[in-house]
Amino acid sequence: LAGQPKPVLRFNTYGFNLGGPVVIGKYNKDRNKTFFFYNMEWRAIRQGQSLNAVDPSLAERTGDFNGTGLTIKVPAANLLSAAQIARFAQVGLTPGQPFPGDKIPASLIDPNAAAFLASGALPAPNFVDSSGVSRFEGGGTLPTNVREELARIDHRVSDKFSIFGHFLAEQVSQTSGTSMWSGDSYPTVGSSFGNPAYSAVVRAAYTINPNLLSEASFNYNGNRISITPTGIYKAPSNFNVPGFFSGVNADNRLPNIGWAGELGTNYQVNWQPWTNRADDYQWREDLSWQHGRHELKFGGSYMLYYKSQETFTLTNGAFNFNGQYTGSAFADFLLGYAQNYQQANLQDSGIWHNQSYAFYTQDNWRVNDRLTLNLGLRWEGLPHTYEINNRMSNFYPNLYNPALAPSHLTDGSLNPNGPGFQIYKGEPYYLNGIAIAGQSVPSGLVQNTWNNWAPRIGFAWDLTGKGKTVIRAGFGRMYERVQGNDMYNMLGDPPFAFAPNVSNVLLSNPSTSILTGQTAASPIGPAGITVLSYGNYKSPVSNQWSFSVQHQLFTRGVLSLAYVGNVNNHQSVARDINTPFLNNPLRTQVAAGQLDVNLIRPYAGFAQILQYEDSENSSYHSLQTSLRIEAFQGLTLQLAYTFSKAISETPAGTENNGIPGTNLGQLDLQTATNPYNLKYDKGLSAYDRTNVAVINYIYELPFLKGSTNKPLRTALGGWQLSGITTFESGLALTPLYDCSSLGLGPCGSPDNVANRPSVVGPVTYPKTQQQWFNPAAFTAPAPLQFGTSGKGILRGPGMNNWNLSMFKDFRGIPWFTNKEGADLQFRVETFNTFNHTQFDQISLYQNAGGFGSAVTTFDPRVLQFGLKFKF
Repeated sequence: LAGQPKPVLRFNTYGFNLGGPVVIGKYNKDRNKTFFFYNMEWRAIRQGQSLNAVDPSLAERTGDFNGTGLTIKVPAANLLSAAQIARFAQVGLTPGQPFPGDKIPASLIDPNAAAFLASGALPAPNFVDSSGVSRFEGGGTLPTNVREELARIDHRVSDKFSIFGHFLAEQVSQTSGTSMWSGDSYPTVGSSFGNPAYSAVVRAAYTINPNLLSEASFNYNGNRISITPTGIYKAPSNFNVPGFFSGVNADNRLPNIGWAGELGTNYQVNWQPWTNRADDYQWREDLSWQHGRHELKFGGSYMLYYKSQETFTLTNGAFNFNGQYTGSAFADFLLGYAQNYQQANLQDSGIWHNQSYAFYTQDNWRVNDRLTLNLGLRWEGLPHTYEINNRMSNFYPNLYNPALAPSHLTDGSLNPNGPGFQIYKGEPYYLNGIAIAGQSVPSGLVQNTWNNWAPRIGFAWDLTGKGKTVIRAGFGRMYERVQGNDMYNMLGDPPFAFAPNVSNVLLSNPSTSILTGQTAASPIGPAGITVLSYGNYKSPVSNQWSFSVQHQLFTRGVLSLAYVGNVNNHQSVARDINTPFLNNPLRTQVAAGQLDVNLIRPYAGFAQILQYEDSENSSYHSLQTSLRIEAFQGLTLQLAYTFSKAISETPAGTENNGIPGTNLGQLDLQTATNPYNLKYDKGLSAYDRTNVAVINYIYELPFLKGSTNKPLRTALGGWQLSGITTFESGLALTPLYDCSSLGLGPCGSPDNVANRPSVVGPVTYPKTQQQWFNPAAFTAPAPLQFGTSGKGILRGPGMNNWNLSMFKDFRGIPWFTNKEGADLQFRVETFNTFNHTQFDQISLYQNAGGFGSAVTTFDPRVLQFGLKFKF
């Protein structure tokens, strides 16, 4: 961007390795028993951050919206309590009328909003785009340091028995310019990330007879994660927002704040500090038997997984602003009028286990010299993850009793003395429909599925018997373990934790209703919970197949033509089963901010009930071609082209990774846009690229190879040129829209990811930074309706990228360890060699600033040098 400094990029890799026989005195004097290998490597990366986000101008931060194109209105009287109406009357303003000159008087700006802005949590904007929208672009330099160590021992006990072991340790430390694993938009709050990881393998092989081999192994993988916040995350002394719960906000962090509407941005400290530990142990046995034309394999494995992790609960609280009061999300923020607020009463930690079992048999049968069959069958037992102390609960609709629906106090909170409440460890919790793990329900909360049979079949057929043309085909079924990401948040459900979610509250006191003016005496509001679908929780499965023909065109050239496809079933999705019914006429009042959405939910007493279920499907079909030419006059060349189509039912808002507001819970699973019609999210997947062409090549430059001038030949001869050239069509993209007009719940919270706009004209592609596509082709969806835009109807920027390198080997350098000498390799490598500007992310929210513009680019040209010394 003109006027902005060039982002920093520094990448350094250095290390060494040693290997050879272990000789101690007379032990292993023949050097054929024990060998070692040791490798140490360090990587230091310094990379400039490239952010691009809508950022309120300095004038807007003082309440001056003149010239923004927005009409800022005094909130309507039916949205305000008498006290709030009087607040505007004191300065001569009438509810429902525009602010004179689109300027909010300084006396009306909430002191906590002013304190937040004064803290520097929002960076000052540094440019105005062609649409007149002020933005922030850039960020700091992000350091990443990696230390990797590998040790391996191989030992031959006898001609029949051998054993080896290796241990790998990797230490990663990284500073992120934004809050990790969040939708944070600005580089004022970041994260310090530490991730030591370890793996170890011990394997023994015993040859029982020349045709029978037994291999036994033990594998370990583990990691530790520690994330702490950095930057501006502590609340300043003049920021005085009383949360629902005192003493739970570690480090006095600022709350998460999401601005929907014209900004579509977030400030998120999130649930940091946060820690995690995972350990995975596997034992397996594999038996190989060569019997005539049959090469048979049998085996099995047992895996034990331990996970200790803190919950993703927001004890610092989270506000969302969407413009329902003034027409501007940021103006609502300045007045202190929040669409909703949520806070958890603790950040707990749990210990989860799961076990996996597998058995398989495989026969590679060479029927004759032209035909080989691959026949296999695998069984996998994948019982569900569970918390070892049964500190989880689940909501079961069949246990919910409408007769125990809670009563509401006049301040909107739930009456803890009313029906549906139980006392747990001295605290009242609304538990209507809730069951605790291990108490009449499984410890894993769902029934396990054991019928996971996975056939693997294929063949290879030499069509002519001359080895010139070969036809191959195969089919395989693969099951996926849901590792536990669906369960970790459930430790935050009642009665183990509590996260009330309230709507239409004041920033200065989220216990006070903007509508009624009443302040809740206790934070017993409807809780948002995450649950598992008891009756729809099968193991995710992928059916994959291929059919290909390979033909040798000439001695060094092979052409391949293949069809590759897959269909995936029982894929995971999150669906809010407590979304108001679409035919509820009170949705109009919810959309207007006149009614709390929790009062019209099907299961009274709860906010969102985010149910994880395995009910999604996806598919991929492709034509794949390749041509490989090996060592032809110094050139090795491979060309590959793929024509494909990928369809999924994954919600577009999560695939696009552009969610306004605050993502409470940091869900790993996608949240359905329309929980009553999952097919609304069916369309081209976000990873769909119609055309992909890749060319890779190595060419031995012929210059000076036969020169008699040895110094000239040594310096300039023997160089090799290599490269990878990529041409790709753009990814499928989906236009999005703020969901507040649906009247189904607050935007940015898990119950609604995003709506979509409606299409009003043909989509054209100017392909400029300001307009990648024509934004005038879309308009706001009709009130209370889902937009008519289909999923994946847009195409993002394609790729035209060249990565080239030159390298040369200098051999026979005199060295004291051997007569042959040492080898030195020098490399010059370039990425995006021609520095071609390639847009990356596109702004996809129709009601946010910069809709249709390119906000990031792929990396510019990078030049690096490498030197490798081998002796």
